[in-house]
Order: sequence, then structure tokens, then C-alpha cells
Amino acid sequence: MARPAVRVDAVLVQAVIAGALSFAHLHDLAAAAGQTGWKAWAYPISVDLLLVAAWRRLRSGGTKAAAWCWFLVALTASLGANVATAGLLDLGAVPAWLRILVAGWPAVAFLGGTLLVHTSPKPEEKAAKEEDSASPAPSAPELPAGEPEPALSSTAPVPPALVALARKVADEHRARTGSVIDTSTLRARLGVPLPLAEAIAAQLT
Repeated sequence: MARPAVRVDAVLVQAVIAGALSFAHLHDLAAAAGQTGWKAWAYPISVDLLLVAAWRRLRSGGTKAAAWCWFLVALTASLGANVATAGLLDLGAVPAWLRILVAGWPAVAFLGGTLLVHTSPKPEEKAAKEEDSASPAPSAPELPAGEPEPALSSTAPVPPALVALARKVADEHRARTGSVIDTSTLRARLGVPLPLAEAIAAQLT
């Protein structure tokens, strides 16, 4: 019998179930605290987004103190809703302090999310980046001022193929003009530096 193409991940299923239950508990608590309609559904989304933002900051290696702080705040809000809706709290008569906490949550979540997104990198990371940008790139060695570039010797070895090409150019020049080709003309015809043209001309004589 062929195995099914899709395998069920027990951990993923458990995570989906736990997330759905926590989402429902947060919604029920917000509704009991006077946040009706779409507002009651926005509360669990806000808590879950803060949890995700704090967890991503922890995984990215950023400022972990702030990330842990906001992660615990969001986790406390989620666990508190789970416990409060487990029968320990009369949802028909929510105390005033809980109504205040629920009403103040949007401002807390906005502050936490903003700080997590816009927190600057750790001082040591910033210093490392500045050090890398300040390090000068290695440059090629320069000759001392006033010292001429080394020239090729007239007896320096030249590739035979280049000598053969130069000889052909020289023969064509002599056949056309009746004179021996000079070094400047040879250099222009071959497109080589002057020192190399002089070395080639020396081997043509």
C-alpha cells in the first residue's frame, strides 16, 4: 500500500490547536471586558503579533533584554486570558482593574512592537560595522616620486609569435614605402608600449 504523500506533523497540529484555543480565550476575555464587535477579535491578533515580533528579535541575536521583556508581556497576556476564562473569573462581572488592563493593551502592544522593530543594534555589533567601514582598502604599491617606470631591455625576450607579426608588418612597410620601418610606426601598428616596441625592433635588425 502506498504511503500518503502528505504526512501529518503532530507538533504542528498541537501548535494549531493551542493557538486556536488561546485566540478564543483572548477574544472571550476582551468581549467580557467591554470590547465588542471587531475590537474583541483584534485583541488576540495583537497579542500573537507581539509574541512573534519578540521571538523573531530573540532569534536574530539583537537586543535580547528588550525582546525577552516584551515576549514575557505578551505571554502573560495570553496565559492570563486562558486562566481567566477557565472558570476562575465571572465573565459576567469583570472587575474594573481588568477592564482597565484590557483597554490599555493596544497602547502597550503598539509601544512594544515599535521598540522591537526600531531598536538599534547592540553596541558591539555597531562598533564592528563601523570598524569594517573605516578600514582602508589595500592599495597597490606606488613608485617613489620622480622615479621613472622600469623599461624593458632591448635584449629582453619577446614571444616568437609577436616577432613574426612584427616582421610581417615591417616587410609590408618596406614594400610599400621602400624604407625600414621606424620604432614609432611599429609601435602604432602593433599597439604595444614603447619599451616593447624597442625590444621587438632590436630583434628585427
